[in-house]
Amino acid sequence: MASPLKCDLCDNQATVHLTQIVSQKVHKVDLCEACAQAKGVTDPGGFSLADLLLKASLNPEPSAASGLRCEQCGFVPEEFKKTGRFGCPACYEALTGMIDPMLENMHKGTAHVGKVPEHAMERKQLEDRLTTLETDLKGAIDAERYEDAAKFRDEISQVREEAGMAKATSI
Repeated sequence: MASPLKCDLCDNQATVHLTQIVSQKVHKVDLCEACAQAKGVTDPGGFSLADLLLKASLNPEPSAASGLRCEQCGFVPEEFKKTGRFGCPACYEALTGMIDPMLENMHKGTAHVGKVPEHAMERKQLEDRLTTLETDLKGAIDAERYEDAAKFRDEISQVREEAGMAKATSI
């Protein structure tokens, strides 16, 4: 059974699920009851998902946003409210004071951390260990330390067996 969805704004269980399709793109927001009421989603007068995201992310005070302007294209935050897009690539740096709070509200942070597949780190560590052992084995053979070379060879076989990479040693 699937685990319950968490609210996009806090860690409570989401009970309100919103979906809006704009220009053939699906935008989904999951909110708990408290966040839904705080953002006005339960208002029977209707709302726009874009407005919800903008209200959660943009500072509504014009005095705070009025100083922001992209030097390259002249883009201002008010235009973003209308279009939902920035004017040029330089806008991301010029308007960082507006973008950071928006990202924190929408994505629970401003840095993309990505995801790592479950066994990828384990596999990477084994590959790194194999590379080190193979380098040590070659160094031991070059230095004619054959007892050390035999130990490295055995350890390489053991690591390959663990990794399911039963290959013959190249040396």
